[in-house]
Amino acid sequence: MHRLKRLRKSKALRDLIARTRLSPDKLVMPYFVRGGKKIRQPIEAMPGFFRFSQDELLKEVEQLRRAGISSLILFGVSGEKDDNGANAYSENGLIQKAVRALKKNFGDGLAVITDVCLCGYTTHGHCGTLKKSKIKNQKSKLQTKTQNFYIDNDKTLKILAKIALSHARAGADILAPSAMMDGQVRAIREGLDKNGFSETAIMGYSAKFASNFYGPFREAAGSGMKFGDRKSYQMDFRNPDEALREIEADIQEGADIVMVKPALAYLDIIARAKERFNSALAAFNVSGEYAMVKAYAQSPEIEKELALEILTSIKRAGADIIITYWAKDAAKWLK
Repeated sequence: MHRLKRLRKSKALRDLIARTRLSPDKLVMPYFVRGGKKIRQPIEAMPGFFRFSQDELLKEVEQLRRAGISSLILFGVSGEKDDNGANAYSENGLIQKAVRALKKNFGDGLAVITDVCLCGYTTHGHCGTLKKSKIKNQKSKLQTKTQNFYIDNDKTLKILAKIALSHARAGADILAPSAMMDGQVRAIREGLDKNGFSETAIMGYSAKFASNFYGPFREAAGSGMKFGDRKSYQMDFRNPDEALREIEADIQEGADIVMVKPALAYLDIIARAKERFNSALAAFNVSGEYAMVKAYAQSPEIEKELALEILTSIKRAGADIIITYWAKDAAKWLK
């Protein structure tokens, strides 16, 4: 008989042989930034999470650093929207000002990642610029049908490059394009290099699936669609091989880090990507995954156990970096 549980009989033994370990330096905390002052606005769909004005964000990040987390990703909650999302690349935009303040206060001790997209800044809520289709059911490689509109992929690339450059000028360490436009990493890389930001890194939302797990985030960021859906540009969850092609394309275009999003329902994609590509791999443990545990957990201890189990599964699948709403709490738990 093989008595495999010999090494499970005590916590000390279990810890001794554990092969998958979480560490705070591999976790990234998301934050939602809004305008105003002294604002810490609760997000109903995400219990325990808030929209922060810049001054409150700085206080929150002080606590984050004390907890042992040194990386964060920023999402803007814009009160100024138009059809083309011009406020997303304003030099005095929410994210740009927040990045400057964070780098001034924390310097290189904090890795600042910024989301590069249009959905939170457009009146229609889509991730690219829209044009009305002149021909019914018009389709091409450059145009994605959305009701009687299409997303102009190549025009959107120019705007994404402008957003990325404005974030780089503010001092962002890593730019994370999430619009799922073909060629977005290349367009941003070329724009950065031409303007003297060759050292600014890119984290591609390489395999971002059209998922039902994003609902709480869309409420938090005010980025819901006014019509249609994002299935014509985000990935179909039935196509794992296509995910690998998307990741490979981002690597070839110059992504320094690639990402799978969501994480929990896509552990197979994370594992396959880790096995196939020699590239830093991130996974986004998204808002719906967080909210489900919050709704289910009957006590803080149950939430802790469930969250750590989920995060460990993501790490075990092969993620080098985990973006998670539990980052701050997990750092404390791991201590």
